[in-house]
Amino acid sequence: MDTTRRLWIGLGLLLAVAFAILLAMGRDLYLKAPPMPERVVSSSGQVLYTRADIELGRRVWQSIGGQQLGSVWGHGALVAPDWSADWLHREATALLDIRAQRDFATDYAHLSPAQQANLDSQLRTEMRRNQYRSDSGVIEVSADRAQAINAVAAHYQELFGTDPALQALRVTYAMREGTVDTAEHRHAMTGFFFWTAWAAVTERPGGKQSYTSNWPYDPLVGNTPTSSTFLWTVFSVLFMIAGIGLLAWHYAAYHRKELPVTPPPADPLLGLKLTPSMQATAKYFWIVLALFLTQILLGAVTAHYQVERDFYGFAISRFLPYSLTRTWHTELAVLWIATAWLGTGLYIAPAISGHEPRFQRLGVNVLFVCLLVIVVGAFAGQWAAVMQKLGLDYNFWFGHQGWEYTDLGRFWQWFLFVGLLLWLTLVGRALWPALRRKDDMASIVGLLFLSTVAIGLLYGAGLMWGENSHLSVVEYWRWWVVHLWVEGFFEVFAVAVISFIFVKLGLVRAASATANVLFATVVFMAGGVLGTFHHLYWAGTPTSVLALGASFSALEVVPLALIGLEAHETWTHSRATPWMERYRWPVMFFLAVSFWNLVGAGLFGFLINTPMALYYMQGLNLTPLHGHTALFGVYGMLGIGLMLFCLRGLKPALPWNQELLRGSFWALNIGLALMALLALLPMGVLQLQAALEHGYWYARSADFMGRDLMHLLVWMRVPGDTIFAVGALLLSWFVLRLWVRRAHG
Repeated sequence: MDTTRRLWIGLGLLLAVAFAILLAMGRDLYLKAPPMPERVVSSSGQVLYTRADIELGRRVWQSIGGQQLGSVWGHGALVAPDWSADWLHREATALLDIRAQRDFATDYAHLSPAQQANLDSQLRTEMRRNQYRSDSGVIEVSADRAQAINAVAAHYQELFGTDPALQALRVTYAMREGTVDTAEHRHAMTGFFFWTAWAAVTERPGGKQSYTSNWPYDPLVGNTPTSSTFLWTVFSVLFMIAGIGLLAWHYAAYHRKELPVTPPPADPLLGLKLTPSMQATAKYFWIVLALFLTQILLGAVTAHYQVERDFYGFAISRFLPYSLTRTWHTELAVLWIATAWLGTGLYIAPAISGHEPRFQRLGVNVLFVCLLVIVVGAFAGQWAAVMQKLGLDYNFWFGHQGWEYTDLGRFWQWFLFVGLLLWLTLVGRALWPALRRKDDMASIVGLLFLSTVAIGLLYGAGLMWGENSHLSVVEYWRWWVVHLWVEGFFEVFAVAVISFIFVKLGLVRAASATANVLFATVVFMAGGVLGTFHHLYWAGTPTSVLALGASFSALEVVPLALIGLEAHETWTHSRATPWMERYRWPVMFFLAVSFWNLVGAGLFGFLINTPMALYYMQGLNLTPLHGHTALFGVYGMLGIGLMLFCLRGLKPALPWNQELLRGSFWALNIGLALMALLALLPMGVLQLQAALEHGYWYARSADFMGRDLMHLLVWMRVPGDTIFAVGALLLSWFVLRLWVRRAHG
């Protein structure tokens, strides 16, 4: 059995086992998710909330932007608090004050240490005890706790309304006046916030840890890291070291240097005949740049909201609130990168097979129109939802679902899923003749086709939850989309495309490229599939999720340990022959991918990846530090590199303006580095220190985030953001010049 066949069998078995475990753990999550009560009542019989209140409250929360305005259980925006942590601490302090006034006729802060310690012990006992009765579905709380709950609820009802006394706090949280439209909806939303905080502190039956494994950190209520959190952190580091050692041994033993390949005397792709459908992909790259520039503009507005609600004196929050700009900013990041890759797939499929299927150009054009309709329609629906003009009856289908990165209304999700199936069909039918040839490129083409299938189908995981599905269930399926779709199979698609490019250029032997691509896919998927669980540590999941997530997410770092070898090979290819100068800038962006893979996905990713680290860091600015440097640094740079490769083929006769591309390349990379090092990293470190000293709630509070130093660090984003924007403008100007100037030479 040859190496290629063994690798294919290994990959197939790996994916079958990994997805079987992923689904099995999903079933376990369904069974062990925090219970949703039918009623929350006081010991005196007062009904605080009903299940209908809590479910209505979640729908209200989703309609105003959900995780784009603060966060719940740690996932979401960073300017407003994590509402679960904020509610939990407010309820605890309110209960302590109530008990202190009753027992000692003074506030808790004025008690002696011994008196405080006594009340603290009572507080932890009461709040951690599981008061849920499974037979009746009732949560019963003491009269004192009911009073505390009502006090916190009153604060939130005023905060999300228009109470002038809380206007300054709304400015700090980047909330518009009247964020929630009616008193009924505001009351219901407080029920949802209460339930998320209740699940975060209430111990599971028969256990000593809460439904969210004691997250968030708040020693006042006894929320501290569990022994499992510490134990699996240690094992995750050991697994990573072992994986790196095994990978290094494999490379030393099996990746012997081959005889150098003699490059062809001229660019083999100069003779590539452009088909009508390949020419039709040009418009995809125009849209890539339009979406990219819009995303940067919205990113600047969103960042500015961290220091003031108005934008240099303009009250844009009245018609473009923070939760909306952040929604569009995060969605556009995925959309423009995905569009670059979709356009690449449509361009490269006929180039690989040499076959132009019937009506292929029509399909490419129809898909393009669909993408435009989805963007315009979905964004319009989200605006209407956040501005409270759509109504809850239509929000789930046409408005804002409130789940970060999967915010599209369900109708638009279905529309996008159908569009991806159309893309899969178009790419697959163009690749089919190449798949049937069974030549030395067959495995790379096969992997490209299978990754296309996975990209088309895996987005369907976003359709697996309903409007009233349990929060833990939604989080489970949502990370299938964000992790497996965006971070997983797009990566395989990209590796296969880049390998094809170098083989087609005659710089790499097809046989060795095939083995390398398959091996890289096996290594990546070994940690990538089950590594999904590291997003779910604190999402109301059982401890087994923490164990699996810690073990396998550590393996995601393993292939990055030898990223220098990949970068060196790419650099070698770029200097193999004089005519490779034509592809200098696509290759330079591929090199940038290697660098940011190591820094953004590797260093900054592993910084927050282990259970103990993520316990304290989830939802702090160290999370967007990883997000920006990995999402744009890896996938964005890769999308630009692939786009430039396609543009080289679409405009083969035009000389390229090297200075524009050089300026764009360095501005994008330097700007991203400055954004990370001058703002996100120091802000995240300061927040981490605050969380360790006082609790997670404090690191996200208005008192801490409103400090002058934190505002200064937000302003420190300006140099990096400005340089980055200049890079994007230079790139856009370069592409525009390819069409507005006449071809010559």
